[in-house]
Amino acid sequence: MKEKIRHLLEDTLPLVDFDSEYLFSELDSLGVTTILMTLADEFHVELDATDATPRNLKSLDSIVAMVERKLENRPQ
Repeated sequence: MKEKIRHLLEDTLPLVDFDSEYLFSELDSLGVTTILMTLADEFHVELDATDATPRNLKSLDSIVAMVERKLENRPQ
């Protein structure tokens, strides 16, 4: 899952360092929106402005954890 998300986001935002431990600080509002829209489309989960927190976007690992939580809580 982590490598799939990394590949997807690196293709979408090639100038962002997804290995950074302070990923959120590298993102502008367009970058945050792009990440949320890309992941929502790819994994068919609902992501919105309430998910755009420093905790959820701190690192690639936290992004993966957010997607996994959304997948677990997705209505079947």
